[in-house]
Amino acid sequence: MMLALLGLAALAAGAAAGLAAPALRRADIPEAAAGTTVDVELVLAVDISYSMDPDEQALQREGYAAALTSPEFVNAVRQGQHGKIVATYVEWAGVAEQKIVVPWRVIEDRESAESFAHEIASAPYRRAYRTSISGVLQFAAPLFATSGQRGLRRVIDVSGDGANNHGTPVTIARDEALASGVTINGLPIMLKRPSSASMDIESLDIYYEDCVIGGPSAFVIPIRDRAQFKEATRTKLVLEVAGRAPPARIAPASAAVPRVSCLIGERLWQQRWGGNPDFN
Repeated sequence: MMLALLGLAALAAGAAAGLAAPALRRADIPEAAAGTTVDVELVLAVDISYSMDPDEQALQREGYAAALTSPEFVNAVRQGQHGKIVATYVEWAGVAEQKIVVPWRVIEDRESAESFAHEIASAPYRRAYRTSISGVLQFAAPLFATSGQRGLRRVIDVSGDGANNHGTPVTIARDEALASGVTINGLPIMLKRPSSASMDIESLDIYYEDCVIGGPSAFVIPIRDRAQFKEATRTKLVLEVAGRAPPARIAPASAAVPRVSCLIGERLWQQRWGGNPDFN
C-alpha cells in the first residue's frame, strides 16, 4: 500500500512540476485554440449506487473536496494556458438516476476551488438503485453545451465501484461520447473483495480500461485501499487539468478484444435476478 501511495504522490508532483513554467499569454495560444476560454471543461461523475456503503460515499466526497483544494490542483489550474477550468459535480446510479449537485463553476484560484468543494460537502447524501455508467455518460455528454465556456479539452471523470448493469451497453454510450470529442477517465473503486453475495468484479480496473475510458490521454487510476482514496483522487484531478496520463497504462483503451466482457455487469444481474439482458 505504501508503494502505491508514494507512486500516486510522485505522479501528482510530477504533473504539477511539469506545469511550473509561466502560463502562456493569450497571444501564445495556437490559432486552433484561440476561441477557447478555459483549459478544461470537466464533469465529475460520482457513483451513489447502493453498492457504495455510507463510509465509502463519505470517503469519496472527502476525497474530491480535499483534491480540489490541494496546492497541487490549484497550481495545475493556474499554470494552464488560460489559468482556469470549469467543472460540475454529478451524482449517478441507475439509468434515470443522475443529479447535478454542483452546477458549472469556474475554478481559477484557491478561493473558487474552496467554494466548489464547500458545495460538494454541503449537499445532502443520497443513494439510489442500480449502476448505469452508460446512463451517466449519456447524461454528461450534452452538459458541455451548457457550461458557458469553451475548453481546450472536454473530460468526463467517472468514479464507481461496479460494472454497468442497467440501460444501454456501456461501449455504445462511450463511443457516442468519444465521437463528440470528449475524453473519459476512470477512478474504479476496488475496496471490497468480490463475493457470491455481491456483483462486484475482480478486475474492475481492466473493465474500466477496456470498456469505459477513451479519448486523448485517457487513463484509469484504481483505488484498492481506503487510505489511497484522497491521494488517488488528487492525482487524477491534477493529471486531468494538466492534460496528461500516468506513464504506464494497463492497456490501450482502444484494444480490439476486451479482456473483460463489457456486458459482465448485465450478465451478473441477469444471473442473480433474471429478466431481459438489456434491463431497460
